[in-house]
Amino acid sequence: MSQTSSASLPGFDPATRPVVRLRPKAEARAIRHGFPWVYADELVTDRRTQALTPGTLAVLEDAERRPLGTVTVNPRSKIIARMLDRDPGAVIDRAWLAARLRHALGLRERLYDAPFYRLVHAEADGLPGVIVDRFGAAAVIQPNAAWSEALIDDLAAALAEVTGVETVVKNGSGRARGLEGLAEETVILSGALDGPVPVSMNGATYMADLVGGQKTGLFFDQRPNHAFAASLARGARVLDVFSHVGGFALACLAGGAVSALSVDASATALALAEQGAAAGGMAERFATRAGDAFDTLDALKAEGAGYDLVICDPPAFAPAKPALEAGLRAYERVALKAAALVAPGGYLVLCSCSHAADLASFRNASARGIGRAGRRGQLIHTGFAGPDHPMLPQLAESGYLKAVAFRLD
Repeated sequence: MSQTSSASLPGFDPATRPVVRLRPKAEARAIRHGFPWVYADELVTDRRTQALTPGTLAVLEDAERRPLGTVTVNPRSKIIARMLDRDPGAVIDRAWLAARLRHALGLRERLYDAPFYRLVHAEADGLPGVIVDRFGAAAVIQPNAAWSEALIDDLAAALAEVTGVETVVKNGSGRARGLEGLAEETVILSGALDGPVPVSMNGATYMADLVGGQKTGLFFDQRPNHAFAASLARGARVLDVFSHVGGFALACLAGGAVSALSVDASATALALAEQGAAAGGMAERFATRAGDAFDTLDALKAEGAGYDLVICDPPAFAPAKPALEAGLRAYERVALKAAALVAPGGYLVLCSCSHAADLASFRNASARGIGRAGRRGQLIHTGFAGPDHPMLPQLAESGYLKAVAFRLD
């Protein structure tokens, strides 16, 4: 790791910290009540503010010059300021980071008996723009905000101090970093990896590629939804579309499914799914099929295939409001094509990780697709992310994951 420290971050010293101010019509009440973001059109963006280095620590004041707390500022981002601490004189250093990490760790150690979970869920854990997933003795940090990129060395050191992890990976990829003006970079900051990390969940073994895999290598958020799908899988033929490393399929096999087919566009992800199936003694009941999900659903229908349980967990079709209408049409299309493959009396589980699509909109799009397929569905379950992905009540975006399960006539 490099030898940078929090003391080199602009605004580190509270005595000389710059001040940024809300516009007169900006809603300071929301900030006081816990909303963690200030948008660019809510802040006085004079020449001095525009010249601040991304990640600079500043004191946020309301329009009457009353301090609201310590924020990190990025003039290049639509989210121009993120609340770090209600104390305008807070010292944001390694000790401060370690305290936030200990608080986050306390929840996860209460929830899980093995150290495999999301340790930090950004704003909901008081570390805006920061994701940390833990994989036993290794952890992956996604520093998706400029301040956390600037403090990555202190963050990694605090993480090792608090948790005892030996390997820390920085995953600097994804849409969120682009919105912050940050470059893509994935690198091992400390320790070493000799291959994918095996992760046990819901009776199955998953192989997580912490360096070359999608996101941090595994989607811990779906753990409770995997478990619910597995409860429907005893004796069932299962189809898992947008499967990644076998998320739903392997859990269903552990739950007693007679067979499972994983479909994904990534042959690399499916190879990891096959390794996981072999590690769990499920290889003889497991198959994979690489290809475009929509094309594969059409092909399976043309082949006369049918399944007792179909699960579709696509990527975010509506990652932001401008994409909402098109995203909902895509979710409807998924439901239409998937419903056609469900045997009478079978089950269909549909998921969305889109921030912009709320539960009602996603559920309605799914129901429309089922209806267009000529099927009648009973909604039997609604699921969300696991408790290691806590939601900040004031920030709807932190509760992004939805899953709806239907029984089809």
